[in-house]
Amino acid sequence: MSPIRLALVGLGKIARDQHLPAIAATEGIELVAVASRNATLDGVAHFATLADLLASGEAIDAVALCTPPQGRHELAALALKAGKHVLLEKPPGATVSELGPLIAAAQATGRTLFATWHSRFAPAVEPARAFLAARDIRSVAIEWKEDVRVWHPGQEWIWEPGGLGVFDPAINALSILTRILPRPVFLTGANLAFPTNRAAPVAAELDMADTAGVPIRAELDFLQTGPQTWDIRVETDAGDLTLSSGGAKLFHDGRPLIDERDAEYAGIYRHFVELIAGGASDVDVTPLALVADAFLLGRRSIVAPFEY
Repeated sequence: MSPIRLALVGLGKIARDQHLPAIAATEGIELVAVASRNATLDGVAHFATLADLLASGEAIDAVALCTPPQGRHELAALALKAGKHVLLEKPPGATVSELGPLIAAAQATGRTLFATWHSRFAPAVEPARAFLAARDIRSVAIEWKEDVRVWHPGQEWIWEPGGLGVFDPAINALSILTRILPRPVFLTGANLAFPTNRAAPVAAELDMADTAGVPIRAELDFLQTGPQTWDIRVETDAGDLTLSSGGAKLFHDGRPLIDERDAEYAGIYRHFVELIAGGASDVDVTPLALVADAFLLGRRSIVAPFEY
């Protein structure tokens, strides 16, 4: 069978660091075009916009949208209308409500829509999910702290409405949380810290619970310096289970169980190929809904201005 002909829309840091090597390493898919106003890729057809690409007649089967989330709905709708399969970088959109029409459009056109949560493809996630399925869970503690200047240098869009601020990385923790726990999770309260000159929070504290009342606490920070912290600790009747390094490592009562190389984006593209082959879609809005609830319930405080 011929490989899926993919166009990459947006050629920024995440596309270059993660998408390009993952596409190159995945059987059944090949990069044939790029749409970007600011960058090109040697040996690959280039267009300024997705609209230009679709109008050109360039033969593509699917698009991967790696643009900031604020404009992603329009691009996804355009691609689906043109009969293309669509992969959405996380978060899948700037709002929860905009995803419903995209799901309906994918169903109507018989195309695949895949809202990716790359951290769910980390090596410790599925083993943790299997472990917790048979355990009495007593509490969950999340510590997700990183340096925005290292991971998002100069990216002003992340501080605009819809850019999510600290929730851009923290939504990765929520995507893992909602995958590994056996029961649904909901928000009960939040504290959000907004820099005086920004429209998105730089830090947050979240209180959540599952439907059995298990307490879940998350501490999030976008100004962490030195070692970065991406940990989830689950207290159970069989000891503590800890996912660290964003899900690359797994410990049970301090004993290492998994310590593997990051291959999250390779997992994303393998799943995308499988979804297209099976005529299926995969769109889970739960992590984004938790972030939206944090903005609804969160008490806001104003902190020092942020500058790169």
